[in-house]
Amino acid sequence: MNHQFTTQTVWTGNTGSGTSTYRAYERSHEVTSGSKAAIAGSSAPAFRGDAARWNPEELVTAALANCHMLAFLHLAADAGVVVVAYRDEASGSMTQTPGGGGHMTEVVLRPEVTVRDAESVDHCAALHDKAHELCFVAASVAFPVRHEATVRVRG
Repeated sequence: MNHQFTTQTVWTGNTGSGTSTYRAYERSHEVTSGSKAAIAGSSAPAFRGDAARWNPEELVTAALANCHMLAFLHLAADAGVVVVAYRDEASGSMTQTPGGGGHMTEVVLRPEVTVRDAESVDHCAALHDKAHELCFVAASVAFPVRHEATVRVRG
């Protein structure tokens, strides 16, 4: 089964002279999809971007964290593991190459899962491994995605 996903990106950073010089324009843009709220985007501050807006590298990192979380929660529900809280402090690394290009080199997910019952703690490691296998986004990137999970019992 195939699925299609459509987004729109509109550059909003023309300060009056377009891209007449490298410093003449803002990297600001908006990403939308259907009637969803816009995501305010820019480049990373290292590339003259606005730190208050999302940059593509953060969005890739967030997509990987979100995908892993959703797969994990699905697997937990199927396995009878009651998750009561989940958060992730994910980080992505990028390397810049000569000539101005670059690529992501790694994303490390750091999910902190809180479960209802102590009996569920040991099962969570296997669920994280399986979630990684099932994550569509992780299967689509050409760099390593690791997870360093911690599990706590509510209390």
